[in-house]
Amino acid sequence: MRLLHFADAHIDMANYGRHDPETGLPLRVLDFLKSLDTIVDAAISERVDLVIFAGDAYKDRSPAPTFQREWGKRIVRLSQAKIPTLLLVGNHDLSPAVGRAHAIQEFDTLQVPFIKVLDKPQLLTPSDLWDLPVQVISMPWITRSGLMANLEMSATEPGEIFSNLESRISSLIEGYISEADKTLPLILTAHASIEGAIFGAERMVMLGSDLVLPTSLVKDPCLDYVAMGHIHKPQDVNEGNHPPVIYPGSIERIDFGEAKDDKFYIIAEVERGSAKVEWKRIEGTRRFIERRTSLTSSENVTETLKSQLPKDIAGAIVKLVVEYPREWDALIDESALRKFAVDAFEFHLAKKPKVEARVRIPEGQTVSGMNPLELLSQYLDSAKVNDMDELQKLAQEIISMEEES
Repeated sequence: MRLLHFADAHIDMANYGRHDPETGLPLRVLDFLKSLDTIVDAAISERVDLVIFAGDAYKDRSPAPTFQREWGKRIVRLSQAKIPTLLLVGNHDLSPAVGRAHAIQEFDTLQVPFIKVLDKPQLLTPSDLWDLPVQVISMPWITRSGLMANLEMSATEPGEIFSNLESRISSLIEGYISEADKTLPLILTAHASIEGAIFGAERMVMLGSDLVLPTSLVKDPCLDYVAMGHIHKPQDVNEGNHPPVIYPGSIERIDFGEAKDDKFYIIAEVERGSAKVEWKRIEGTRRFIERRTSLTSSENVTETLKSQLPKDIAGAIVKLVVEYPREWDALIDESALRKFAVDAFEFHLAKKPKVEARVRIPEGQTVSGMNPLELLSQYLDSAKVNDMDELQKLAQEIISMEEES
């Protein structure tokens, strides 16, 4: 079984740059679509047996029709090439309102050939998968209400489902594993976090409470490949062991938190008891360049800041973070820096002036002559801390307890 696995497309992530005058699309959206085209081209040219998309087609649960059109064009290409494709529903695809359609519902509604949307936990057998010799356990992003509906539980029943969500999902998956045909490859695809996985910048764009799967569940040797989505940092959570537990990561850099991450899709040769994984780097993704500096001299400030930027910033999204004494603010020529960085796709100057706050002791008093509560009061007043009375009350209780002991 030759499999292509990718995840976290977020094709409408247009948080930088301008619009393309020809298509009317944000230029950053075109970056994401370019990566998606690369993946679809690879699936067709390499004639893979199955494509698994592990969730989050968009960043928004209600994508604009234009973005749905562009996503649809690429997925329909897979359908026209007769490549079986599974689309898992992620947290960015799922409406929080019960009964509302999710963002990739139309492929099921229109019964697009060779495309199947996975929007509920289930075990798919060859009869569900165009007679492919493989089995797939699907675990889309699950809301509490969604899990209750799947288990046919009433909202009036005991609240254990709310506090034991992960354990109930583990039981579901373990049940599917026990039901599976032991002679055929078994794949798990899930949109969730895994204990011990390393997060990237997706923490900034997450929607909904995080679902965490135990490592023992996804590392079950009865599984032959685990196709994960949700975490943007590429990684194999079970590296060097069977089964591979793969997060391919997002298909384009979302923000500066992913500046150093390369972007990938996966092609895997999966058979019963073994899997060979190839990480395919997506070429031509937009560069993010971040530089940080602290000014130590008021001489030639603008030239000093220019020297902190790399020579090659053409087409990159660039951020320069500068710390400096507040009184030097007027010495920073922001327009000159922007002119210097004119070849960048976008340039951000993040100014962080430093302020020295000093606690002034009332005239006639000395530190040695003040008790701890008086010193604390001086500090809280200078720092303009909210809830001063509550903090002082708590401090009094702590000091009293210390004195008693």
